[in-house]
Formats: sequence, structure tokens, C-alpha cells
Amino acid sequence: MNDSTQSGSWWKRLSGGLRRTSSSLGSAISDLVSKRKLDAETVEELESELIRADLGPEFAARIAAVLGEGRFEKAIASDEVKAILAGEIEKVLAPVAKPLKVTTRPFVILVAGVNGSGKTTTIGKLAARFRAEGKSVMLVAGDTFRAAAIDQLKIWGERTGARVMASEAGADAAGLAFDAVTAAKAQGVEVVLVDTAGRLQNRGELMNELEKMVRVIRKVETTAPHAVLLVLDATVGQNALSQVEIFGKIAGVTGLVMTKLDGTARGGILVAIAAKFGLPVHFIGVGEGVDDLAPFTARDFARAVVGLES
Repeated sequence: MNDSTQSGSWWKRLSGGLRRTSSSLGSAISDLVSKRKLDAETVEELESELIRADLGPEFAARIAAVLGEGRFEKAIASDEVKAILAGEIEKVLAPVAKPLKVTTRPFVILVAGVNGSGKTTTIGKLAARFRAEGKSVMLVAGDTFRAAAIDQLKIWGERTGARVMASEAGADAAGLAFDAVTAAKAQGVEVVLVDTAGRLQNRGELMNELEKMVRVIRKVETTAPHAVLLVLDATVGQNALSQVEIFGKIAGVTGLVMTKLDGTARGGILVAIAAKFGLPVHFIGVGEGVDDLAPFTARDFARAVVGLES
């Protein structure tokens, strides 16, 4: 498949996956501007719609200011508003749209996130992506509290041809991580993906466990983990902001992966997160399939989220 076919099929999945957000945002914009001039009241209502789409109050205020500039009392087409909106969204997202680069061997990636965020599935999809690039991969079932997570990771290992390091449920996750990174070094494995427990109810325990994991990994590989990815479920909306804050403090998050964008009309939350935290967004997911997780690009997301063509 050539690059343009690949990017075309991804655009189809992306715009389809963001349909709930773009149709709710798009119809709100159309309803507001199609029959009236762009007066102060219209701009204010548009601002409310943007906040409702979880784009965040600061961003919504910025759009209102841009729309109000020199356009008051004039008729404006909804596609013009969408184009302005997409342009402003792209400005916020461009600085955070950064690919995840594997720079050393083994490249150790710690993957964090609350239970139910799609963390283990994301690890499997990342493994598939790295394997497709010809890299050797090891999966580490570090969420030792959930037998289901361990089993899921083993299935992904079989499916992708990645090695799997796992213990029984309830085993010491840090000890497992130590053994895994030691084995990866000895075997020349290129990428190590480490699953972690996602219980936020008991932050103290979670914090201690993650800190211990990082500490023992560093005994084997002083520069590891080389990336700490936080997997966020887009359907939780505003709650994702507090997850970034909490995991940022606990695990020293270096980048984000946002999943389940196809399951929500609140895809704008990614814009609010980017504006507030400025953390790199490496991948986004818009469906269940392996190919539905792809590197994040600011322009494509900005246009798809407001319902414009690529």
C-alpha cells in the first residue's frame, strides 16, 4: 500500500471515528450561524457550544475573540466558522503532535492509565505497530492485580509475535519488570512495553508501586524508562484532565495516547489537554482494529473534529 492510499484510509477512519464530535459540533455551528448575523450574542452562544464539546473555556474564549474580529454584524457561512476553528485547533495541537521515537536498545516504555482506559489493548496495538516496522518487542504484564490483563497481554503476544514476560496474578510487578528488562538486554530486544496497574482509588499505593518499578528498572538500565505513556479514554471528557495531572505527578508522564475517540461527542477534550499541559500526543485511537491506532497529526485531527474534508 502506498503512502497516499495509507493516509487516505487513515483519514477515512479518523473522520469516521470523530463523527460523533464533528456532527454535534458542526450542527451546533450551522444552527447558530445559518440564519443570523455574527453578533455578540451569536459569538457567545458559539463559545458555549465549544465549551460543551470539551474544548475548554480558555480555548472557547480565544475562538470567540478571533471570530468577533472585524466580522460583527456580517453574515458568515458555517464552513467559514469551521475553517477558523480548525485553524485555531491546529495551532494548539501542532506543538504537541510528536512521533514516539525509539532511540536506544532496549527502549523501555512504561504504559500507565486507569483501568478501563484501553491500556492493555493499546499496548497490544503498539506491539503490532513496532513488529510491522520489523522491531523485536517484549510485553511485560506488570498489571499483576488483574488476571484478565495478564491473559490479554499473552494473547497480544501470540498475535504479534512479541515475547511476553508474565507472573501469576498478585506477583511483585517491580520484580517482574527487573527480570524483563534484564532479559531484554541479554536478548537484544529493541522495544519493551511494560503494562502497569491502573487503580486510582488508592493513589498512595499506586504511587509507591510505580516508583518502585522505575527504581528497579533503573538498576538494570540507568536511562530507563525512556518513555512513560499515559493512555486516556476520550469518553471520560473533563475527567481526563485530572488523570493527566495525577499520573503526571505519580509517573512522570512523557507523552499521551488517547483512545475511544469514536465513542464520544467530546473529542475536543484533547485540545483542552494540549492547551493546559503541552505534553506530546503520540497516538490516537478511533476504533477497535489494530489499524485504528495511529500517530497523531494536528492538521488531520483539527479538520476531522470540526467536520471539514482533508
